[in-house]
Amino acid sequence: MALWTPTRKGGVSDIEELRTQFAQLFVRFGAAPSDMSFEAAQLGPVAGEWERPARAHPGRLILYFHGGGFVAGSPETHRGLAGRLAQAGEADLFSVDYRLAPEYFFPAPVRDGIDAYRALLAQGADSRQIVLAGDGSGGGLAFAVALAIRNAGLAMPAAIAAMSPWADLSLSGWSLLTNQKSDNWLNWSLLFQCARHYLRKANPADAYASPVFANLKDFPPVMVHAGSAEILRDDASKLGDRAAEAQTPMSVEIYDGMGHLFQTERESNEAKVSLSRLGQFIRNKTRIEEATLPQPETSESDAI
Repeated sequence: MALWTPTRKGGVSDIEELRTQFAQLFVRFGAAPSDMSFEAAQLGPVAGEWERPARAHPGRLILYFHGGGFVAGSPETHRGLAGRLAQAGEADLFSVDYRLAPEYFFPAPVRDGIDAYRALLAQGADSRQIVLAGDGSGGGLAFAVALAIRNAGLAMPAAIAAMSPWADLSLSGWSLLTNQKSDNWLNWSLLFQCARHYLRKANPADAYASPVFANLKDFPPVMVHAGSAEILRDDASKLGDRAAEAQTPMSVEIYDGMGHLFQTERESNEAKVSLSRLGQFIRNKTRIEEATLPQPETSESDAI
């Protein structure tokens, strides 16, 4: 598949072109696992979809944010990838159908994420059994939502897991240049157009837009997987640097020779290892002897 390059500049006339390109990329995710159920649902004001594997630990939940450059994607397009993560983590998964740009722009998806999390807590979910997870732009969004949760004074989730996160909308990573020939999913032009639609006039270095500029103090344990051949490799590394500065437990694993979202390559040994390790991480960080169902103190203050 040829890399995307813009054919129109200025305005928002290129949005359909962007979405068409992402739709072609989403095909790589494959079909959803056959032994899962899917149910459209709401968490408070936020739409989404419950994805339930046949085997799930009672109370263990993944709040999932799909990728698509903030302009494309849905719970349905990502069933293949999110479903396999839910299976590996033995957890029920709620895939957030957050609002997309340019119709809704920054920080609308962050607000949707924290609203969905608040709704889980209000329903009695135990924060110690909730994991925030995502892929691509959704991986970066998981960090932004965690930042909003912390700053709102809510109970933090048990962990964060991200696959090939896009967490630097300033596009300052060196791998954007060094890996431009080896990445057959993304390129600088595509990311620039997505960031333009999503941010509008917002600062790309805002921590809620680009968590690589955030202080990750008091974050829960984090696991990030990326490929050495993808242009977003440095986003994963920068998140690791921020976590180290904040003394937040974090494992950043860069898989040699792998590209963006290599977990979609079902027959790849690296994909199997990555999903297995992410699943083990999710299970370990949500394993508590006796899950309680507290009634958390809710905060009306908005962190963003």
